[in-house]
Amino acid sequence: MHSLYTIDNVLAVERAAAADLPVATLMQRAGLEAAKVALNYLALPLTQAKVLVLAGPGNNGGDALELAYQLAQRGTQVTLLHYPGMKESPEFTLAMARARHSAVHFMAMSNVQDVIFRITSITWDLIIDGLFGIGLTRPITGDLKVLINAINALPAPILALDVPSGLDADTGNIVGIEQGGVAIRATATITFIADKVGLHTLYGRDCAGKVYVADLETGDLYINQLASRIFLNSVDLFQSSLQQRLHHTNKGTYGNVAIVGGAPGMVGAVLLAGRAALHSGAGRVFVVSLDETLTYDGNEPELMCRSPDTFDFSSATLVVGPGLGLSSEAHALLARVLEFDTPMLLDADALNLIAQDQGLQQKVAQRISPTLMTPHPLEAARLLGCSLQEVQSDRLRSARTLSDQYQAYLILKGTGTVIASPNSDVIINPTGNPGLATAGTGDVLAGVGGALLAQGWFARDAALAAVWLHGKAADVLVEQGVGPIGLTASELILPVRTLLNSLTSEVDGITSHLCS
Repeated sequence: MHSLYTIDNVLAVERAAAADLPVATLMQRAGLEAAKVALNYLALPLTQAKVLVLAGPGNNGGDALELAYQLAQRGTQVTLLHYPGMKESPEFTLAMARARHSAVHFMAMSNVQDVIFRITSITWDLIIDGLFGIGLTRPITGDLKVLINAINALPAPILALDVPSGLDADTGNIVGIEQGGVAIRATATITFIADKVGLHTLYGRDCAGKVYVADLETGDLYINQLASRIFLNSVDLFQSSLQQRLHHTNKGTYGNVAIVGGAPGMVGAVLLAGRAALHSGAGRVFVVSLDETLTYDGNEPELMCRSPDTFDFSSATLVVGPGLGLSSEAHALLARVLEFDTPMLLDADALNLIAQDQGLQQKVAQRISPTLMTPHPLEAARLLGCSLQEVQSDRLRSARTLSDQYQAYLILKGTGTVIASPNSDVIINPTGNPGLATAGTGDVLAGVGGALLAQGWFARDAALAAVWLHGKAADVLVEQGVGPIGLTASELILPVRTLLNSLTSEVDGITSHLCS
């Protein structure tokens, strides 16, 4: 499993390792490892490569100085812009001396407009961001903000050291964004000692780019002694639920799914969820719609349309909320289906209705069968009774709180989707792209999750797989030239099916309990 760690975790390891090692050992290792990554972005011959290094006043700046020294030793043309501070560590002082006695060219830090004029007049092959690391607590504003905006506008690739300057390594927020704070938007980030949570969610994915991890030889002695409860989602986390299908099976083997919602004018949501559930392997899929005019789906005639007045909700895994609306009729239907002890996924307007009604909240929290909840950040804010900004300020905390409150497997949507299990681990999903920022993609996710539940998957595995498959399908489409601009929710469904079959075909042997 790919573990993620907090700032406190990393600082504790850094202090312990520094106490056991000669002065500046970690900094010199960081510079050397960063140089190896930097060389991947430089064309040969190195003597013609031009690299701009931005070094701040702290140890992140010291890492940048060590990197500048390493690149200069290899013949690269290195220009270093040092932003000075009040106090510098012994490690930083040693790194500065090594850089000063090398071929690194130091650019004077004069007024910001002069600096910007000089750096924009040169065609750089690579820019190194070593301004601020995980210790930054104040927003980057003023002249430094102007400088960073200018750096972000340059065409050269940017390699950030540890974290992009201005990014909160715990939450993925831009530090002080409400006060106008900014962050470097890197092409890649080499993060030191351990991978950081904030690099993979919220603004982290846009700011960090491709993430490399260099443990600086601290893994066996220090990092591996920490019990991380935060992980990056991957197939190995839900692989045990993947099963090859036996010949001696039928539609009843793979479960029933009922998509409950579809108020007048919003039947597209239940159809998208239903089609996704059908193509994700459910044996039968029912669309239980409040709009009684929906009796047939010409595109997917396999879907069976039913009235909520006559449908037996105990006979299926329920996906409740797509297009449900907020009417009194919708509220009554939700209250009714919550009485049934069957696996359930709650999405969209079901969540909004629950947020408005303590009685419904109690019903959800007291359910015995597995419950999945799939809020986007605003829906999560309504459920928590707080602002959208509070949810996004700490997405992991928000997801954990909701998961524990409702005893549900919680999927907090957004870039770097967060999946929380009651009183357990938190997972951040790495798949997906901006093509998912369009109407209906959440309905598709709900349908996939419901289908996996109906097939007997453990609820946690169903949540992890649904999110991974949903995002990966978008990635596949973009790789094929479909999107991200203009990608539609319905286009995700067939790639999800292809991916699910591909993963299942890789399972060694037939693992079904029918052959145990």
